[in-house]
Amino acid sequence: MQSSLRTLLIVMLAVLAAARSAVAADPPSGRDLHVDPVEGNDARDGLQKPVRTIGRAIRLAEPGDTIHLRPMEYRDQATFQDKSGAPGRPITLDGHGATLNGCDPLDAAAWTEVSPGLYRHDNLLSLTDAIIGRWFFLQNGKPKRMERCSKGPSQPLKAPEALQPGEWTFVKNEERTKAARPGYIYGTFWIRTAQGQSLAEAGIEAPLRMAGVSMHGTCSHLVIRNVTSIHPYNDGFNLSNCRDVTLENIRAIDCGDDGISAHGECDYTVMGFASIGNATGICDTGHSRTSYRRVLIRDCIGFDLYFLDTGTYSVQDALVISSAAKSVYLSGRETPTEPCRLTLENVLIRREKTENEIRVSTNCELIARRTTFLGLDLQATGGAVRFESCLLGRDVPVRVPSPAQPRKPRVHLWPEAVWSGRHNLYDIESVRVGQTTLSGERLSEFPRLVREELDSRFQKGEPVPGDIGADLQGLAGLESMGRGP
Repeated sequence: MQSSLRTLLIVMLAVLAAARSAVAADPPSGRDLHVDPVEGNDARDGLQKPVRTIGRAIRLAEPGDTIHLRPMEYRDQATFQDKSGAPGRPITLDGHGATLNGCDPLDAAAWTEVSPGLYRHDNLLSLTDAIIGRWFFLQNGKPKRMERCSKGPSQPLKAPEALQPGEWTFVKNEERTKAARPGYIYGTFWIRTAQGQSLAEAGIEAPLRMAGVSMHGTCSHLVIRNVTSIHPYNDGFNLSNCRDVTLENIRAIDCGDDGISAHGECDYTVMGFASIGNATGICDTGHSRTSYRRVLIRDCIGFDLYFLDTGTYSVQDALVISSAAKSVYLSGRETPTEPCRLTLENVLIRREKTENEIRVSTNCELIARRTTFLGLDLQATGGAVRFESCLLGRDVPVRVPSPAQPRKPRVHLWPEAVWSGRHNLYDIESVRVGQTTLSGERLSEFPRLVREELDSRFQKGEPVPGDIGADLQGLAGLESMGRGP
């Protein structure tokens, strides 16, 4: 009996020792890696002393680790290539308020002065037509786009001799481009400085990096927080085929293309995002699932909100000060593929400057709840639109200047479009359903022309009920997101 007990005790102790050994052999988790572009050194491991570049820290990071950036401006890009954490143990990049700047000052010695104040460079960086479509030079801290935008109005490039002081152009070299690898082009950049000013004195910068934060290959279980991306030639945040990714308190300012953009099959959540002065505020594509909450968009050029293909997208608690060439656009693919789905909830979209519209195309679904649309027409060329407790057209007091004497919006539903509404308020000029146009007192006939319109009414001067349209108190503080930390 004693021998059996002794044997059992020995076995239990052996099992416990093996378990302890296994725990001790597990790789460390939850480490803190540090990046300092001034005092760091990439020969280090980032643990006791910082590394210099973000890329080095990303390569060193393991599941559960956090990369801490020194809160300053970086001439650097955070690129995640086939990099993943693990379920419950993400790799986190915490900028602590750091700014990732996509531009570098020009090396004046690498440019040739062809005539007084006119400079050229034949090999600035590897180029594509898409890059040229997004290109700008940074002058006095602001992008000089030459009235060009990849997803908006775009003027032709000028001839070098036609440049005015402070302007630039690009001339493609067709012979060199023919010999280039597929997709790439060659050519010459030209810049004209102010009279009597050398290129070195002009203080011009070029966007030599494509994004502030990018994910490519296979990436998952990542967290990005407290980071601002400014002045890349492409997107502030460029994400492809990533899953279980969270972005918190991020900003994208004056980017060549999108503030943030999903490509391929992304699955990510954004909590706290300001997109300011970009070609596009948000542009999501592919078969992605993206969710945004606490969003500010303003001063964009091509699109404010642009969603495409077969993805499922949502924007909640957002303020969009719309001044882009196109405000809100949904573009699906031909059936029988899945529709492009967008849900807006507690969103205020207020149009400034010129008239514009919400556009819903074939094989798209727009669902809007507690959303206020001000100064925007609505046109559905196909697809389905559902409004619940929404306000379309009437002005409300917010701390944003109103456009001068705006006309009331118009609604145009093509025969292929499906409409349903419940408990909405419309302060509109007219509705066109198929070939029938209603205005004035005839607007009350709208419900009989659509599939469903219940408990809604057309504005006749009464106050807006508190349960219709965006909750302005719930959007308080969003404007301040543009000012950063």
